Parts: sequence; C-alpha cells; structure tokens
Amino acid sequence: MNTRNILVWLPSPMGDAIMATPMLRCLRDHFRDDKIFFLAKPLIRQVLSPSPFGDEWIQYEGHNVFAVALKLSKYRFCEAILLKNSFTPALAVFLAGIPARIGYDRHNRGMLLTDKLNRPKNPDGSPKPYPMIDYYLSIASWLGTDCENRKMELSIDEKAKKTLQNKFTILAQGNPTIVFVPGGAYGTAKLWPSENFTRTADWLVKKYNANIFISVAPNPAERQVARQICRQTKNKLINLANRPASLGELKALFSFADLIITNDTGPRHIALALGRKTISLFGPNDPEWTSCDCENEVQIAADVHCAPCDKSKCQVNKRLCMESLTPEMVCDAAEKLLGKN
Repeated sequence: MNTRNILVWLPSPMGDAIMATPMLRCLRDHFRDDKIFFLAKPLIRQVLSPSPFGDEWIQYEGHNVFAVALKLSKYRFCEAILLKNSFTPALAVFLAGIPARIGYDRHNRGMLLTDKLNRPKNPDGSPKPYPMIDYYLSIASWLGTDCENRKMELSIDEKAKKTLQNKFTILAQGNPTIVFVPGGAYGTAKLWPSENFTRTADWLVKKYNANIFISVAPNPAERQVARQICRQTKNKLINLANRPASLGELKALFSFADLIITNDTGPRHIALALGRKTISLFGPNDPEWTSCDCENEVQIAADVHCAPCDKSKCQVNKRLCMESLTPEMVCDAAEKLLGKN
C-alpha cells in the first residue's frame, strides 16, 4: 500500500487547537499508514509539540493565498482537512489541487469544499452553543473514525521541564504551586478584576503558604495586569512577565501546578489537557462552547441578566458578569480542590 499525504490545517486560537486534540488522535488512528502534515502558525506548533498525532509540520507564513497554494501543491496531498474556518484555507487547498477538501461550510466557502459539514444552529438561525471538542470530532466522525474519546491531550518536552526546574528551584521546596492566568486575548470583558486575583493570592499564601506564579502573554496590556496584582499585595508573587518562560516551559510549569486559576482563555485548555486542578472563571462567554467534562475543573460562571453575551467588550461598561464573581467563591472552590488527594 502506498503511503498517502494528508494535510490538517489547524485552527489559530490556542484553546481551539488544544480542543482539537481528541480529533487529531482519531485521525492518527484512522490514517495510521499515511503521513499526516499539520499546517499551523508557530504558536500552535509550540503548544502542541511534541505531538504523537502528526508526522511533519508546515509553518503558515503570511496571507498570500497563491503562495500558500503553490507551497502545498508540492506535497501532492490527497486530502485536506480544514479545522480553520475562514475562507482563505479553503481557497488555498482548492488552488493547490488537493482532490478531497473537508471542512465546515462557513464564510461562503462551501463551493470550494468536496465534503461539507454544517454547524448546529438555533431555530432562529443563530449559532447554537456546542462544545468545540465535539465540533472538531464531528469532522473525524464524517471520515469514519471512532470518536468516543473526548479527552484533550498535550505532551511535555523533557528538556523544557528540566530548564524550568533549574530556573525556578522553588518548585522543589514542597509548598503548593498555584498558577494565575489573569489575562485573555479575547478582550477585556473576560478579565476578572486584578484586585480579586490579589485578594485570592493573599488568602492562598496565608492558608497554604503557596508559591504563586502569574502567567501572562508578552503584550503590554497583560503585563500591566500582572504588575497591578503584584503591586496590590505584600506577598512575594512570581511574575512571569519579569522572568519569561517559553511556551514549552509554561506547559511544564502547568504540569507541576497543584491548582490553576484562570480566565476563560487559551492557557486554561493547557491546564485541562494536562489534567490539572483548575478553576475557570466565565463571564461574557457561554461555558458550553468549551465544555470538556474535566473532573478536576470547577467552573464559576456569572449569574447576571446580561450574561452570556459573547462580546469581547462590555456593552454596558460595567462588566457586571466578571464583577459578580467574588474572591470568596474562588477561595471556596480552591479549598475543595486542594483538599482532594
């Protein structure tokens, strides 16, 4: 049997890419005798690597669809599986002459696909909240795979793990390691107030003598959030904005963590994929979109009249949803999770 080349175009958001890992595992089992190529941005390659589900990576560079199509045509792919929903991937694989092109019929690209799926909708035609894990698994099911395993999965690079341990010797001291993720690429509406993270940190240090790491993206807005949390406390917190860690090292840190407290953002999915105890804070977004039935996760969702609104910026300029989530709620959840063996 000749080995075939299969292209999988991965989604760009970190969380979506991690929620696609159950589907990628199914594809690996289904195409076990074939060669699977992942096409993705560098960030996605970093978060998914090392991965047992693909054989080679193709880096997505720029937005020149003709250049991308020319590059893909050289691999002689027999199938292209599009997990990225935009129009450009469908046009690129069409122009590349890939005979089988599978994906969701969205953004007016249906005519470019050979196999089209439709996402669930409400009776009024609006998108129906639907777990992204199942959204991607539906593509694998379409291809005839067994899709019962919904567990997300990430691997840790051992070299990154050792580098992290050498950088932060505090990890070997035996105190609980807790990671805060107070940022969020989606927008300001998702952010839990920095003073609430500070109050939670003070309680965790007092009760558990915890070592608390603050993990933020390397951009000015999130760095400012981390600085605010640190300024508001008398305790010594470890601000990773000042001691940068690679994405591989960050995954390793999460694997050491006894607890992760996070907004609804990409790193939350790293925590869940690694099976860590996690408190997830939901305001404007419906938790159903990212539901994964993880037994170690406690979701604290806003119960206010305007939530969920699925907006990146608060429409009433009060952020009632995130303000309604109190430090006491989070501390109670932390006590229950840290009490588990």
